[in-house]
Amino acid sequence: MNRTIFNRAIAFATLAFALLVALPTSAQNVVGVKGGWGASTARFYPKREMSMIWGGYTGGVTWRHYTAERFVGAVGMDVEFMRRGYSFAPYTTSEESRNLRYTRHINSIMMPIVWQPHFYLANFRLRAFVDLAVTFSYNISSTYVNELQNASGTYHFKIVRDNRWNYGLAGGGGIAYLAGRSEFSVGARYYFGYGDILRNKNKYSGSATDGPENPFSTTPLRSPLDNIYITIGYGFRLGKASEFASFERMRESKARRVAKRRAAAERAAKEAAAAAGNPQKAKLQSTGN
Repeated sequence: MNRTIFNRAIAFATLAFALLVALPTSAQNVVGVKGGWGASTARFYPKREMSMIWGGYTGGVTWRHYTAERFVGAVGMDVEFMRRGYSFAPYTTSEESRNLRYTRHINSIMMPIVWQPHFYLANFRLRAFVDLAVTFSYNISSTYVNELQNASGTYHFKIVRDNRWNYGLAGGGGIAYLAGRSEFSVGARYYFGYGDILRNKNKYSGSATDGPENPFSTTPLRSPLDNIYITIGYGFRLGKASEFASFERMRESKARRVAKRRAAAERAAKEAAAAAGNPQKAKLQSTGN
C-alpha cells in the first residue's frame, strides 16, 4: 500500500515539474544555500519505547523555478547533508535495563523534489510559502552507542541487513524577505519516511550474530525515519534584469499603477493639445474638466 501511494506521488511530482518548467510565462530561477537544526526519530513496528534525538543538523543547496502565477507557485530541488537518527530502550527485562538505551546517528544525503505554492505580503516584499515534497535519501555513514553492552563505534552497513536508499514525503512552510535579487528565508519542514532503514525479520535472520551494533533479536517489520528541521536560507535570482520585469511590477500597488497610468494619459493629452495650438484645451484636460 505504501509503495502504491509513493509511486502515485512520484508520478504526480514528475508531471507537475515537467508542466511548470515548460510554461512559457515569465519566470525566475533562484539558487541558494540553507542550513538548520532539528530532531529525528524512527517509527518501529512492533512499537518500541522511542526517544526523539535533538541536535541533528542539515545544510545544502537549493533551486527554485518560480512562475508569475502565484497560485501555481514554484518547483525545485534541494540537495542536503543531514544528520539524523533514533534512540530507544531495547531491553525491558529489568528495571535497571529499562534506563539503558541504544542510540544510532546516521549521516545522509537527502534530495527533496519540491512543489512550493506561495503568496505575497507587505507590498510584495514578503513571500509566504508552503513546502510539499517527495524525498529520496542515501545513508552515507553511521555510528552507534549501546549502553547495556557498554559498546560504541562505527556502524557497519550490511547489504543483507541495511537499506541505505530510502524515500518518503515532506511538508512544511516558511516566509522569505525579498530584497532586489536576494531572498532571506526561514522555514520548517517535517520529513516523513516511508522506506525502512532495516530489512525486516522475514528477510534478515542474522541478528543473533551481529554483535552490539545490532540490538534487535529480530529486526522490526517496519523501520522508517522521521525528522523535523528549522532552517534559514539565502537565495539569489539568476538571469538578466529584464527577465524579472514582471516580478518587479508586482511590487507596485494597484493604486500606484492606476495613478501612474492616469498621469501619463493626462500628460499625453496636454502635449497633444499644446501641439495643436490650443493651450486652453490643454489646461482643461490637465485639470480633468
